[in-house]
This record gives sequence, structure tokens and C-alpha cells, in this order.
Amino acid sequence: MNTFPKTDRNKVKRLPKRGHYDAETIYAILDAGFICHVGFSVGGQPYVIPTGYGRDGDRIYIHGSAASRMLKNLDQGIPVCITVTHLDGLVLARSAFHHSMNYRSAVVFGTATAVEGEEEKLHALKVISEYILKGRWDEVRAPNAKELKGTMVLAIEIEEASAKIRTGPPGDDEPDYELPVWAGVLPIRQVYGAPVNDPLLRPGIEVAESAKRAK
Repeated sequence: MNTFPKTDRNKVKRLPKRGHYDAETIYAILDAGFICHVGFSVGGQPYVIPTGYGRDGDRIYIHGSAASRMLKNLDQGIPVCITVTHLDGLVLARSAFHHSMNYRSAVVFGTATAVEGEEEKLHALKVISEYILKGRWDEVRAPNAKELKGTMVLAIEIEEASAKIRTGPPGDDEPDYELPVWAGVLPIRQVYGAPVNDPLLRPGIEVAESAKRAK
């Protein structure tokens, strides 16, 4: 799918010029992160739960304990909304009213189904792992049968989606440009620090290549 159609669910209504519906833009936002917020409603009570994820084509994988209330409810076929947001900067205007933020956000709608079968479940878990830290899956012990049994993996097919993006400087009212107030953008970026060894690490074990490559 190259572009998602605009619907009542995914249409950007506030500042629609910032809306994007092409899969390339939406998937780039998803691929730049690994933590999402999963929104759903059970018995009229709304929930929004943060969790890790991974994308494989038009499908998003999430996982957790087989006893997870969220996962067990989602597996009943209720509608799911997944959001991912990246904050890129504080937009500081001359007036309090026109302060804003530069950001990239994606909203995805779909329905979750449980991933069955050892091979497919391992594939889904590897996808999630590679999103969190590329290359780590091949450095560690794979899940054993007991761990797989205790883990529930859900696949959410992306049915509808949209992105909303803000970039650039502040937009002040014309008279305010004469005010003696600094205005501009304070960029924000997330960086990895230096790896810290586990206190119980055996002597002589070097830092993993996946951690060394993280940027």
C-alpha cells in the first residue's frame, strides 16, 4: 500500500496541512522508534498502555506475558489504536500563545490476533528485538519452550494510518516580531551513552557489538 485513504478514524482535522497519509512517511516514523502507546477500550473503560513493538511490512508486533490483561483483551478482536511520537524540538515564540513543538507522530488503527506456532512467534520476537537493538538477537540465547509458552505475541494488521509532522521556526503575530524577545527552536535528540557492564559479568567479556554500534 502506497497511501492510506482518509477516513473518519485517521483524518487529521486540526491543522490538516501537517497530515500525511503515505506509507513511506508513516513507516519511517514507526521505524525510528520502538516504544508505542496502545489504546483500546474494554467495557467502556479506555486504556492506553506503553509497550515495545516491531514492524514487519504492514504488520506491527507487540508482546508480553501470556497473563497480560491487555494482550488477552486485544486478542478478542477489539479495535486497537497505536501511536508513536518523536519530539524533535521546542519551538519558542515571542508570545506564550505561539509556543509549539516540532514533532513526528504516527497513528495506526487495526485489529490484533495472536501469533501461533513456534516459528512465527520466534520471527515476531526477533522483529521486536531488532527494533530495540539491531543485532542483539543473534548475540544471545534464544527463548526456550517454557519462555515461549509464557509469552503472548500479537500481530496488528495496519488497516488505517496517518502521520502528523511539524517542522520549522515559530510563527508569531506580525506586531510581535518587533518585541525584544529571543525566539527560535531548541532542538531535542535522544542519544545512547557509553555501555555499562553488568556487575555480575564474567571477566574478559567485551562489550557486545550491537551495543557498540548503537547511535
